[in-house]
Amino acid sequence: MPHYLQRLIELVKRYPGVIALGGFISGIASFMLVDRQESLASWIAIVMLISWIWLMLENTFTQLFTKVFKREIPQPLLRYATQMIHQESLFFVLPFFFITTTWNSGQLVFTGLLGAAGLISIIDPLYYKWLAPRRWLFLALHTLTLFAALLTALPIILHLTTSQSFKLALVIAMLLSFPSLASSFPIQHWRRGVMLVVLTLAVGASGWMLRSWVPPATLWMTDVAVSSQLENRTPGKSLSEIKASEIRAGLYAFTAIKAPRGLNERIYHVWQFNGKEVDRIALDIHGGRKEGYRAWTHKQNFPGNPVGRWQVRVLTEDGQVIGVLRFRVIDDGQAPKAV
Repeated sequence: MPHYLQRLIELVKRYPGVIALGGFISGIASFMLVDRQESLASWIAIVMLISWIWLMLENTFTQLFTKVFKREIPQPLLRYATQMIHQESLFFVLPFFFITTTWNSGQLVFTGLLGAAGLISIIDPLYYKWLAPRRWLFLALHTLTLFAALLTALPIILHLTTSQSFKLALVIAMLLSFPSLASSFPIQHWRRGVMLVVLTLAVGASGWMLRSWVPPATLWMTDVAVSSQLENRTPGKSLSEIKASEIRAGLYAFTAIKAPRGLNERIYHVWQFNGKEVDRIALDIHGGRKEGYRAWTHKQNFPGNPVGRWQVRVLTEDGQVIGVLRFRVIDDGQAPKAV
């Protein structure tokens, strides 16, 4: 192995957190650049995706290198390159998911898994001695990381909506996970091939069914309120509790939602009473405003006895949760609380 490559590997082994820190800083920078609608964010995302293309075609590239230059790329360098791409990608996407996660929902699980994967990627004993030998776990981390990277990068690069990005990211993750599965479980019989196809489709179906647990990486709320008043597109006092007699004139659910880089999105305010959906209202939002695009729904038709727990779930077209507004309607004898 050339001396300079050996020194590079030793430096990576000695300071594994530097790569992760670089990924996190680039993620913060890209998040800020997207927020300001600057094109440099697209280049950061493109560079990250190019590294993933190299990773997915690693075997082809290494064989071509050996054929052309008559020498092999050192295996330790390939291993650390893979680890570096995982670190860079995970710490790139984490700032986006931290800001967009609705923490009191199932999205906590997805973002928690990303955080755990990021931690594993920078701790060599966990990454090499615990994760790498368990091939199915390694492939799970690989696919999860790719999926999260695509969810973040596709809206930045291609100006896709959240709904379009989710579908495309899921399809790409499924297609690229198949070669990885095939390399780990060689297709020696047609039954094995059918099994791998079914397994790949099952992974995609699971991702689609659990889409409400996946935060919309480039869509977040900047302001929310449940109020009985709205003047000049500004809500009155936000209420966590309100008397039953005071809602007959209606309630406003107000949300200011940031859609970066001028995206156009359709979202839904889904009103729920004691866990059951009672109204679903579509809203079109547009990006570009620093404070977020202000949108609201006005509900007037309440049930005869509205006392109980209410929610307004803010969803994308595909059902991803952007945020949740919660309030209680109480009997007139109780005092309401303001927040």
